[in-house]
Amino acid sequence: MLDDLLVVGFDLDTQSEVHIGDRPLEQWRALGYGRRETVVCFYCWRGIDAPAGTKVPLLARGRIGGLVRPHFAHPAGTAPPGGHGRETVWHINAKHRLARWARTRPNVMQVRMEQWTEDRDRRADVHVVLDDGARLALEAQRELITDELWQARHRDYAAAGVRDVWFMRPDTRVPHVLFAESIPAWTLYHREGEAEARLGEPHARGPRWWTKDLRMFGLHHPPCPGDPVVRERFPLTELGLDPDGVTFPPAMNERLAEQAARVQRDASEARHQHEQAERRREAAPRQPRYRYEPAPLPPRPAAVPAGTPVCEVCHRPLAEPLVRYGRHILC
Repeated sequence: MLDDLLVVGFDLDTQSEVHIGDRPLEQWRALGYGRRETVVCFYCWRGIDAPAGTKVPLLARGRIGGLVRPHFAHPAGTAPPGGHGRETVWHINAKHRLARWARTRPNVMQVRMEQWTEDRDRRADVHVVLDDGARLALEAQRELITDELWQARHRDYAAAGVRDVWFMRPDTRVPHVLFAESIPAWTLYHREGEAEARLGEPHARGPRWWTKDLRMFGLHHPPCPGDPVVRERFPLTELGLDPDGVTFPPAMNERLAEQAARVQRDASEARHQHEQAERRREAAPRQPRYRYEPAPLPPRPAAVPAGTPVCEVCHRPLAEPLVRYGRHILC
């Protein structure tokens, strides 16, 4: 079954989740189906798609150089109909993949799965301690999360001094509340072993753009809410960890640095041109302001004999054809 490639084991002796890559195949075979049978299906044992406590010893399959990578599998006829729920399978495997990846980073001192914060408000999927003492919570999110729920989790982690880093399941929309809080979000692809980042496209440059945050005028990570995004995918093994979360490979860092330097040069040139224009305007002779001069009043008309029809506007005599209108044509 294809789903068997995603099966996670549970070691009854250590009472912990185990993954096929944690030990050589021969050791797992000695603990699995037909042998000691102490390595069972994690999902069945925990009551996922089967009654809780269902003991299904696993087979360790695969060989060096084979077409199919090593994996745990249910013995024939013991898997639930249709396999285990893919979202649940993705979440559990994602935790193991993130934990194994974190352990390979040179600056990581400790990695624990399902670790509670000190105040026991939150339990991280994968808790990481770096060599400088910084603590990270790697969260594998299998479904869309509401803004309120995410903000509550984020605040609790921040209060505990933990930086939360979010890895979304493929085809799950990244909530823009993360970007509003300047928190990057990654998409984790289990089969390919890759992670995808979203970067915001450069913002349009308006008047006096050089006085704003220059990072917004190049590719920026994370994007701003509502930004058009550029998707960049990297092998998980090329990414690193630091106190702020996930770090890009060196080549990507160089690319972003080159863009940032170009934006900085453009901003310096725009600022210089603006300052020169200001100096030229200040140095130019000032033109006298226009002074309003009212138009001279028309001369007072000469005395008009009594009974002569006059214009109601200018009070000058009216010709006979204009008497009916009471004013001159230009009035």
